[in-house]
Amino acid sequence: MSSLRRRALAGGLAFAAATFVLGGLAILLVFERIATARFDAALAERHGQMVAAVAVAGGAPGAGMLDPAYGQPLSGRYWQVAGPGGVMVTSPSLFDGVLAPPAGGPEPRLWTGPGPEGADVPVRGMVRAVTLEDGAVWTVMVAEDLAALAADRAEMRRSLGVTLALLGLTGVGGALVLISSVLRPLTRLRSDVMRRWDDAAAGRIDPAPYPDEVAPLVTDLNRLIDRSRETLDRSRRQAADMAHALKTPSAVLRNALQDLRAAGADVTTAEDALARIDAQVARSLARQRAAHAAAGIGVRADLAEAMARLARLFAGLSARADKRFEMGPVPAADLPVDRQDLEEMVGNLLDNGVKWARGRIALACAVEADLVRIVVEDDGPGIPEAARRDALRSGTRLDTAVPGTGLGLAIASDLAQAYGGALDLGQSARLGGLAATVTLPRRRV
Repeated sequence: MSSLRRRALAGGLAFAAATFVLGGLAILLVFERIATARFDAALAERHGQMVAAVAVAGGAPGAGMLDPAYGQPLSGRYWQVAGPGGVMVTSPSLFDGVLAPPAGGPEPRLWTGPGPEGADVPVRGMVRAVTLEDGAVWTVMVAEDLAALAADRAEMRRSLGVTLALLGLTGVGGALVLISSVLRPLTRLRSDVMRRWDDAAAGRIDPAPYPDEVAPLVTDLNRLIDRSRETLDRSRRQAADMAHALKTPSAVLRNALQDLRAAGADVTTAEDALARIDAQVARSLARQRAAHAAAGIGVRADLAEAMARLARLFAGLSARADKRFEMGPVPAADLPVDRQDLEEMVGNLLDNGVKWARGRIALACAVEADLVRIVVEDDGPGIPEAARRDALRSGTRLDTAVPGTGLGLAIASDLAQAYGGALDLGQSARLGGLAATVTLPRRRV
């Protein structure tokens, strides 16, 4: 589980669940004890009333208990009085039944046992032996079935469950709000880092608005971005210096070969080898430059502007080759790509199209939610499906009838991949020749 939000939420829910379960059980135990104590207190009060009635009557109380429940058969409330000589008086609610005396004799105590015959609910009762002034001993029993106690307990459980559920929902909502509040500075920091990374003119991230725990991280990120910027700038300068340094000896060799050609020597093989060396160096430098630009800061390119510049160049080249260049409307889009690299990758595809087209070259652009597609089509012979993978490999020439190094498609593919995109080769459904499609993300990857 890599998400801090999910970790915090899962941990909070686990702790809350454990707290609610243990707390709920403890509260439920307390509530049930309270319900039982309240039940026993009411039972003791009625037993006291019964004892008083026996004392006043000097024995069997008769109808001395005024609770209407004692007059309803099997109502759940019962009394029973047993005296000398086997005398026994019971409440009408016992309905010709009797309460079974508890084991252990009539010492003052509470007991739980079966109800009278015909009643399916057990009873809880109180028993006590009362000695009257004449020395007679009467055993007084008062009992009530446990249905009321069970109902009280069930109501307490329902109330406790509803309360805990509401508390749980409130706790989850509060946890979500708290987690969002705690993680908000990290979300803001990510946004600030991306803004500074994409905008070379953006200043350092101010740590003051951030919490004390995050502010040191902001300071470290400022240092890291500064060092990355210095490293990338240094690498790009080194690549540019290397390209400049290699141009001079290459030009010297080319001039020497031209002199030899003028003198009548056959230098075709040497010129072709030098052209391939130049192309390989250009490819390596382009890949290095693209890698640095893709990881760099503030690299952006306007799609419409870059395509308009290429259209002006290749419209002229196509016309001189007696071919027609077509380009549809280009939607507005700002890409995280170096402008020179964007023009180089599409320019290589257009150059390949001009070389191989019979009469038409087309450039089309489409902007989708998260990516841009740039398609270059021609009406030439195309590339067989089995050879398309080889066409993207370094220095592979599928046909030597047209001058070139065979690196144009490879360089375009390298540049696209450096920016998180891809180059795909297929057959043009409209023109019949090659369809080269560059796909580039609209956001930094």
